[in-house]
This record gives sequence, C-alpha cells and structure tokens, in this order.
Amino acid sequence: MKIMLDHQRIFNHFELKHIRGDIFGGVTAAVISLPMALAFGVASGAGPVAGLYGAVLVGLFAALFGGTSTLISEPTGPMTVVMTAVLTTMMASNPENGMAMAFTVVMIAGVFQIILGALKLGKYITLMPYSVISGFMSGIGLILVLLQIAPFLGQAPPAGGVIGTLNSVPELWQNIEISETLLASASLAVLFLVPKRIASKVPPQLIVLVLGTIVSLLVFSDDSIRRIGEISIGLPTLYLPTFSQEQLTTMVLDGMVLGTLGCIDSLLTAMISDSLTRKEHKSNKELVGQGVANVVSGLFGGLPGAGATMGTVVNIQAGAKSAFSGVARAIVLLVVIFGAASLTEHIPLAVLAAIALKVGLNILDWSFIKRAHRVSKLSASIMYGVMLLTVFFDLIVAVGLGVFIANILTIEKLSQLQTKNVKSFSDTGDDVPLKQEEKSLLDQANGRVLLMYLSGPMIFGVSKAIAREHNTIQKYDCVVLDLLDVPLLDTTISIAIENTIKDAIDSNKGVFIVKPRAQAKKTLERVGVFELIPGTQLCENRMEALSKAANY
Repeated sequence: MKIMLDHQRIFNHFELKHIRGDIFGGVTAAVISLPMALAFGVASGAGPVAGLYGAVLVGLFAALFGGTSTLISEPTGPMTVVMTAVLTTMMASNPENGMAMAFTVVMIAGVFQIILGALKLGKYITLMPYSVISGFMSGIGLILVLLQIAPFLGQAPPAGGVIGTLNSVPELWQNIEISETLLASASLAVLFLVPKRIASKVPPQLIVLVLGTIVSLLVFSDDSIRRIGEISIGLPTLYLPTFSQEQLTTMVLDGMVLGTLGCIDSLLTAMISDSLTRKEHKSNKELVGQGVANVVSGLFGGLPGAGATMGTVVNIQAGAKSAFSGVARAIVLLVVIFGAASLTEHIPLAVLAAIALKVGLNILDWSFIKRAHRVSKLSASIMYGVMLLTVFFDLIVAVGLGVFIANILTIEKLSQLQTKNVKSFSDTGDDVPLKQEEKSLLDQANGRVLLMYLSGPMIFGVSKAIAREHNTIQKYDCVVLDLLDVPLLDTTISIAIENTIKDAIDSNKGVFIVKPRAQAKKTLERVGVFELIPGTQLCENRMEALSKAANY
C-alpha cells in the first residue's frame, strides 16, 4: 500500500485498462505535434531539431510527473515567442555561449516551476483578471504574427525582434521573394479553408506540410525556395548550465518570465481538460511535472513547453483516459523523427511560417477583442494596454502592471460597496434596521448612545468610512461597536477600529463591543483591541450592548 501511495505521489495517473484509448490518443496528438514542433523550432531561431526534441522531452516528462491525466505538453506559441527573445538577447551578448545560455534559461524556468509547485502555489497562478490574461495572450499572438512577416516574404528575420521587423518592413517588401510569398499565402489559405469534417480527421497543419512540400518540389526550383535543409538526427546535444556574470540577472528574470508563462499556459489547459473529462487536476503536481520537463528539455537542447490546448483536446477526443497517452505520443513522435528525418529537409520555410502565423492568429483572443468595449471600457483599456506593453515593451512589466491596475480598480469597487455596510445610528428613524426591543433601548438613551454597525467582509479600502464615522463620537456619551456580522477583516480595519476605541476612551466615552465571529475576533485579538476595554464591556449580542450603554 505504501509503495502504491509513493508511486501515485511521484508519477502521474496511469491506468492499463484504458491503454487502447491512450495509445490512439497519443498517436493522434503526435501527428499534430510534428508540424508544430518544426514550425516553432524554426521560428525560435534554435532550429527544427530543438523543436522536435522539445516536443518529445517536454511531452514525455510532463506526462510522467505531471498532475493532469490527459494533458499534452509540447512547445507552444507563447513559450516560443519568449524563447525567441531570450535566444536573440543571449546570442547578441555572447555569440560563443549564447545558445547554451538560452537553454540554461529554459532550465531556470523549469526550476522556478518546480519551486512554485513545491510551495503549493499552483492554485494562485491563474488567479488573474481575465482582461490581463487576454491582453497578455493576445500580445504573445501578435508578436508571433509579426515575427513571421520576414519569412512570409521569403527573407531571414531581421535583428531586433518585433521593433526590428517593423522598422524593416519597407526593405522586406522591396526585396520580396515572390515564390516563397505565394507558397506561404497558399499554405495559409489552406489552413483557413480546410473543411471541419476533414480537419476533425486529419490536422490541417499536416495537410499543409505535406502538400506545401510536394508543390514546392514540383512547381518551384530549389534556388527560389528556402528549405529546412539536412537535419542531423542523433542523440541530442547536452547543454550544461552556462552563465555569464553580465547576463546573470537577465537570465534569471527571463527564466522566471518563461516559467510563469508556462505555468499559466499549462494550468489553463489543465482546466480545459477537467471540463472535458469531468476530473480534477492537481495544480501543484502539474507545476512540478512541467518544471522537470523543461529542465530536461533545456539540458538536451529542446525548446521549452507547456500544456497545449489543441493537442490536449484532440487527445481526449481520441479516447485518452490516462497519462499513458502522453508517453505514447512521445514514443511515436520519436520513432517518426528518426524514421522520417530525411524527408524533413525538403520542407519549405515559407510553409512553416504560414503554420506559425496561423498559430499566432489563433492565440489572439478574438472573442474578447470583439466585445471588450461592450463588456467594460476599463477592462478593454487594461486588455489593450497589456497587449501593447507585451508587444512593444516587456512581458513581465505588462503582466505586473496589468494585474496591479486591475486589482486596484477591483478593490476600489469593492470598497465602495462595503462602505455602505458601515452605518451609525443614534435615534430610531424608519430606516434603522433594528428589532423593536433594540429601538426601545436606543430611544431610552435619548441620543446619548451612538451605535456603529459594521457588516460583511471588511478590507482596507473601508478604513476611511470608519474614520469618517468615528469623527462624530465627540457628540455622544457612549459608543456601541457592533461587529457581530463581520466574518473577516484585515489588519488595516483592525487598526481603524482600534483608533476609534482609543479616541472614545481618551474622550471619556463608554465603549461596548459586540464580539465578531471567529476569524475577525482572532485578528482583533492579535492587534490587542480587546485589551483596551474591561471584559464587562465585551458583549455577545446587540441587545446586551445597547442595554449596558443605555444605563452607562
């Protein structure tokens, strides 16, 4: 029993009784992965081999050690965009060791994911406003689209990433290679126009890869079309962790960005998997699995990866039930890579550019972009702001600033609502929500007692409302602070309540407190609020507090 528990704790969920569906799902997912791996490998600048080994290694180790039964992990569009920027930066700063440093960043990302999983922070990763996630993912998609402009026009990508590409557009257009642009355009058209009934059986990317290669061999000369070229498939190259003192901080930050993006990508895909399988994934275990997968992939020169929505959905629809599907996919993909390596050298780069461009367009959150302005102007502003910052400035700044602004706006709205739950009464008008006996006691006090009533959860934004109410204490002989309906409060509110009580005591006013519930009571006890008044002035209910205050 203990061995079984240890096995379940270390490895993903495997079930031999579903082996047939798992194998079929893995084979289907492998067919989809091949063209995507090649496209992402070329787009990243690391080469097609990096894409292929990333697809195998990330997929295998995430399946073995992850926490989602049917998740398919592989290089994805967002991860490729970040890897492209990392590789460009590292090669520019250190041409000799830049490639090894870039793969070290992949390893750092994996270690960061393992740490997040070990600290059980998985459930917090996706707690982001949708407008921020949408803007971030749309920005990633736009970057991937823009980076395909040069290869789509038949030329090598210019230096400088997105900015360099945009600055080079006039020159790229002047030097356009008609043959490659026609081939890329035709490939993109096929990706859009493949009927759904065919796409459900054969991946459009595979159709384009095969047809595009055949057409390029039959119609165009080898001189007019750039191709992948010979791929030396053998044992992967080992890249030991390599650091540069000048780039160390940049490498760590890039690794954290890459790791965080992988976490978001994987857990969002895991949630989609849950909705299709009616099972619940293990977030923290999934992060550890993704981390192990990226460490191994970086160590052997593979692209970083994460949970892939397309592969996961196809895997489930093909009948997969357990993590054997991910293992089967990796094995099938490895066999195909070694068996068909000689065929891949004829694949045109223009076809891969069309595939990558279509992926970028799919990443764009068209659904939210179309209706964001109708849903909320603030949400639309945050979404577009994060998207533009992602494209033209910095990924981590975009997400950090977007989350900060969105949370501030949310806190402001909640504070405005909660401010209405801070009320004061000194007489019994028609709008006073008191029982008849409580109204009688307040009438009996003849305006000498101020009842401050707080209800609902109290966060720091409500402290100003409490401060405004306690400014009127000087007019009364006694204050009743009713906290019974406060389920929780933070330290800021505790301090505001403490200041209210201190002001009342300093002015020789009587103070009676209706004790709150357990969580709020503990917070007030830790601050030392109850130590300010005698125990006889702590009451269990409002009737008791009003009775003591009326006779004070």
